[in-house]
Amino acid sequence: MAVTIAQLRALVTTVDSGSFTAAARDLGVGQSAVSHAVAGLERELGGPVVVRGAVAAATPLGERLLGHARSALASVDALEAVVRPGTARGTVRLAAVPTVCQGLLPRLRELWAVVLPDVDVQVYEGDDDEMPEWLEAGTVDAAVLVDPSVVPDGGVVVAKDEMAAVVRRDHPLADAAALTLDDLHEDGLVAGGGGCEYQIERMHELAGQPFRYAHRVREMSTMFGMIQRGEGVSIVPSLGRVMLPDDLVMVPTTPRLERTLVLSGPSSRPWHPLAKALVDAV
Repeated sequence: MAVTIAQLRALVTTVDSGSFTAAARDLGVGQSAVSHAVAGLERELGGPVVVRGAVAAATPLGERLLGHARSALASVDALEAVVRPGTARGTVRLAAVPTVCQGLLPRLRELWAVVLPDVDVQVYEGDDDEMPEWLEAGTVDAAVLVDPSVVPDGGVVVAKDEMAAVVRRDHPLADAAALTLDDLHEDGLVAGGGGCEYQIERMHELAGQPFRYAHRVREMSTMFGMIQRGEGVSIVPSLGRVMLPDDLVMVPTTPRLERTLVLSGPSSRPWHPLAKALVDAV
C-alpha cells in the first residue's frame, strides 16, 4: 500500500473544512489537486473515504482512517518543526468548554495574536467530558481540560476559577455573602448547563447531600432563560460571568469549589507543533 502524506492531509482537511473547495483554499492548492489526492487514497484503500455532496463527510471507512491520519500528520508536522525550525505558522484546532470560550480564550487569543501572529487558532466548543475525547481522537490538536486528575506531560495550568450561584438580580438573596445548596434547592436547581454537572455533583458530595435538581439542561442559554423567568437558579463557573444577561447576578456559594483549567495536547499521540507553541506562549 502506497498511501502518501499528501493524501492523508487532503482527507483530513476535506473532512474538517466540509468541502473540496474549502480544503483547497486551506492547503493553498487547486481543487483538482485535493480531489486527485483523495481519489488516489480511495484507490489504495479499495473504497470511498469521503461522501461527495453539499457537505463533504467521511464514510465509515474514512472515519476508521481519520484518527490514524491525524496521528501521522501530527508526527510529520512535529518532525518538520525540528528539522526546519522557524516562525510558527498554520492552523491549530483548540477545544474548550463554553465558559472558557467566553471568559478565558479571548485573553489567550489576544496574547497568541501578538506572540504567534501567523497561527490561526480555530475554536471548538464542547462539554467537559468531550475535551479529552476530542483530544485523544485527533478531532482537535489542543484543549483546555477541566479538572484533569493529572496534568498531562507538557500541559500547563492556565487558570483557576470558582463555582458560583446564578440568580435573578431581584432575588431576595442576591446580595447574600454566600448561598448554600439548601438555599438554591428552595428555588429549584437548574443543573447541567455548559457541561458543569460534574462540579455541581461534587459540591453536593462536599456538603454531604445527594445530588438532586429540579431541571437538567444542556445549553447555558436555556439555563439563563429559565432563571430569568423565575423557574429556578443554578451554579456555574465564575468565568461565565461575562455571559450573564443584565438581570442575572452571581453569588458565592458554600461549600466552595474551585476548577483547574489545563491547556494541553494529547497524551496518546505526538503533539501538533502548534499545540506546543500555544502552551509555550502562555
